[in-house]
Amino acid sequence: MIELEGVPELIDPVMVAAFEGWNDAGDAASTAVAHLDREWKGEVFAALDAEDYYDFQVNRPTIWLDGGTRKVTWPTTRLSVVRVGGEQPRDLVLVRGIEPSMRWRSFCNELLGFAHELGVEMVVVLGALLGDTPHTRPVPVSGVTSDPDLARSMDLEETRYEGPTGIVGILQEACTHAGVPAVSLWAAVPHYVSQPPNPKATLALLNRLEDLLGLRIPLGELPEDARAWQLGVDQLAAEDSEVAEYVQTLEEARDTAELPEASGEAIAREFERYLRRRDAGPGQGPGGHATESGDTAYLRDTSGGRNRPAKSPRPEGEGRTAPGAPPASGSARPDTADDEGEDDDGPARSSEESPDD
Repeated sequence: MIELEGVPELIDPVMVAAFEGWNDAGDAASTAVAHLDREWKGEVFAALDAEDYYDFQVNRPTIWLDGGTRKVTWPTTRLSVVRVGGEQPRDLVLVRGIEPSMRWRSFCNELLGFAHELGVEMVVVLGALLGDTPHTRPVPVSGVTSDPDLARSMDLEETRYEGPTGIVGILQEACTHAGVPAVSLWAAVPHYVSQPPNPKATLALLNRLEDLLGLRIPLGELPEDARAWQLGVDQLAAEDSEVAEYVQTLEEARDTAELPEASGEAIAREFERYLRRRDAGPGQGPGGHATESGDTAYLRDTSGGRNRPAKSPRPEGEGRTAPGAPPASGSARPDTADDEGEDDDGPARSSEESPDD
């Protein structure tokens, strides 16, 4: 029986979750939830028992000094609550932790127990995958759900994935079976520069979460960090002709694939998004929310080639290194994942973080 003493009655609560590990390329998803917790000053009210779900030889505890006193921090999953103000305030239940090593069914059931006690109306799980996407273009973010009605009402993709999955996929299915509306938002991270952090992917997830929930999220220095990240990758790619050529190929494929999207409906959606952000005024909106004129011009690029069709990343796919990727040098070298096997409760963690549904 879960008892939540000290937690006030929540207003239209939504649970937003992210887990470090297989489903968190570039740490984009876990950083997004950490940003929400930091900007809205979340208050932790519960933590799952680390002994129940984690192998400490895989996720080791850390020792640190607190005023001369040695303390231990155990790997776990914590829950906090934040209040989003405005004309129509609502609460977010933030779940942030590490993909569990064992007992995935019990792990999901415990989270759903908290969701039930708190009256959570919907669960949104954030993830990030490695994909064939150029770092110079807007980060693709896909929204998927197992609920056909939810897919229609919220303009989401109904997942058809079959294959190995991570805790994001298992939690979404657990929510569906429990009758709790659940959505997964997936950001595609360039596989050739997958090392964390990736503030551009984090920013894209937060922007999509804004649209999904109708919130205004204070972004702080995240837009500037995303600009700096892109400039840094530009410089690394420019130092290697093979990488630069490969990035150009991805750009041409991406631009060609997006040509059909220049429809009246797509343009109308973008214009509505622009107007919503513009209401907050030039530069920044309430709480440091960056508007179109203030932060996203660098995310848009209408130029580009018209050659190859794109191999678009799917949120359920493995997102490993793209076939034919050049052997880059330096920090921009394409990464590959080395997966390990599965146990009875779910796939074991890979030696490198490699996202999945």
